[in-house]
Parts: sequence; C-alpha cells; structure tokens
Amino acid sequence: MQLRAALVALALVTASCSSGTESVSETTPPPTTSASETNAEGALEETEDSTIAVDDGPAIGDSPTASPIPEGIPELMHGSYTDDAPRAFNGRIIPPSVDNPTDAAELFTEVERALRVDGLSNEAYADLGHTEQLVVRTLIRNEDWIPEFIAAVPEDLRPFAELHILARQELGIHVGDAPRGENVPAWEIIDPAPAEDLVTFYKSASAQTGIDWEVLAGVNLVETVIGRIDGVSSAGAQGPMQFLPTTWPEVSEGGDVLDPSDAIHGAARYLVQRGGLDDISAGLWGYNNSFNYGNAVLAYAEMIRLDERAYRGIYNWEVYVGSVEGTLWLPVGFRAEDRIPAIDYVRENPWARTLDQ
Repeated sequence: MQLRAALVALALVTASCSSGTESVSETTPPPTTSASETNAEGALEETEDSTIAVDDGPAIGDSPTASPIPEGIPELMHGSYTDDAPRAFNGRIIPPSVDNPTDAAELFTEVERALRVDGLSNEAYADLGHTEQLVVRTLIRNEDWIPEFIAAVPEDLRPFAELHILARQELGIHVGDAPRGENVPAWEIIDPAPAEDLVTFYKSASAQTGIDWEVLAGVNLVETVIGRIDGVSSAGAQGPMQFLPTTWPEVSEGGDVLDPSDAIHGAARYLVQRGGLDDISAGLWGYNNSFNYGNAVLAYAEMIRLDERAYRGIYNWEVYVGSVEGTLWLPVGFRAEDRIPAIDYVRENPWARTLDQ
C-alpha cells in the first residue's frame, strides 16, 4: 500500500521528532499553487487586514451553565465541568491545561485510554478529542518538554504521541514565519458530518481509486479540521477538501464541492491524477506544494492505520486561528459575514485564548 511505502521515508523524520528540534508556528500559511490552500486547525486562514462582523448566531460572550460530567471522562478533566469553570458560547468546556511534561504525559495517557473505550457519548469523545489536541499543541510550544514527555508515555501509546508531535512540527515548517493577522476570518464553523459517515466516504473513495482511506482522512483534517470550516480561502478554495474552482471540474464527476462525500471522492481522484498510487508523497505534493504538508498528512494517516480508534480523537479537534492576540478558538456555532479585529473577538470571548491559559 502506498501509505506504508511513504512511511519508510517518513520514519527517518519520525525518529528525530522526540528531540524537540523543530518548532511549530501557528500563523497564516504561505500562498500555494495546487489544489488547495491549507493550515491545519485553521486551514483557510487569511492574511489581509480587513474586518469581520459576527452575526447574531450563538450569543458570543455568553457563559453557559455547567452540565454533568459525561461517563468515561478521566478525573484529570473533571475540573473543567465545575459550575465556576469557563465555557465557550456553545457550552463546550475549556480543556484542562498542563504546565510540565509529567502532567502532560499523564493527561495524554488518560485521554488516549478513554478515546479507545467504545460506547461513550458524542459529548465525551468531543471533549476528549479537544483535550488531546491541546496537550499536543502545548508540547509544541514547550519543545524542551518533548523528550521527558515521550519517555513518560506508556510504550503502547508512544507511537501515537510521536506521530502527533511530528505532524505538528511538520505543519509548523509548512506554515513558516508568516505574520499573524489582526483579524478573525469570515467563516462559519459547523458540525462535521458524523464520523461513521465520513469513514464510509473515505473507504468508498479508497475502494474506487486505491488511495488509502487513512490518507484521505488526514487530508480532511489538515484542510478544514474534518469539514468544520465553512468558508472560502483567499485563493478561492472551498469545500471540506479545499478545491480551487479551476481544479474541481477535473475530478468532480458532476459532484458538489461542498458535499463531504463528493469532495472526498474528488480528492482521491485528484491524488491518483498526481501520481499518488505510485508515490503518495508525490500525490500529496500535487495537492499542496509542500513536503511538510504531506509528511503531516502521512503522520495522521499512520495513527489511524495503527489504530482506527485514533480517528475518534482527531475527528473531534477544534478550529484554532493564529492572530496578533494569540491563537484563538472558534467553536462550532461561530459565524461571521466579514472579518473583525481579533482584539474585539477576545474582548467578548476571553475563553478563546484556550492555549494561552
């Protein structure tokens, strides 16, 4: 399979990921000339300085009341469910923060174990996935923690920890040192299609084209955080797999670029066109002209190949955008017709600086 072949080369990079030598930048990506324009967990982030007006969807700045702790949530997360704990305007909890590698390893381990328990509620998996995401991002912000963190993670979970770190490091190189914007983008953040539906779409597209389904899941994550970002990039790319208007007709077969199934099948066909059956790294280069982008996608794909339940975590990741006010969380329910200064968004939603607690 093309994924395993590509991972022979990727393993050389993975072997050094625990050294903490690479840093990740949560900023705006450089322009691309391929099928898409991306930046994981903020895939369509834009660079221009203009404004966005938040519409009258969910009440921005509201503080919903506490709810019972879902079954299966580790005790280390229970403090996020108390009456006085802050919440996003849609009622979602703020995941716990960690301030040292030992605590990071303990929380990561508990979360990974819980994500592998079948039969939990969607709310539980959502909070677990978001917590996983923030632990990984915190590690990238504290590179010197990485060796101690990796050593403290149980051996069976260590490959997943290493792949998470590798993916974020590669995306940091892909994004580079582009300046952080002053504005929050004009997006709507929506619920993705159900996880089981998306896995069906990935596997159907894989059966039709030969592209590994795990790779398609990785592309979907990096492009639009599994379809949460509903918006058009500065280059005009759109849909959950971020196709440019000039590219979509080549692979659409009459489908709708905004439809998850059509877009995923189109992405698989595009990767075939770009040589992905012979060399998936080359196919991913065609999708987005960056080997770092491809390495990140392959790292996420390998996680899922090792244990399909790893998809439960990344499926539930949230949208974050880099700004001059910090890296900001845009929860499901955020909707904006135009852009607004990040400082105004933070003033109304101080919990949005989840990573800066």
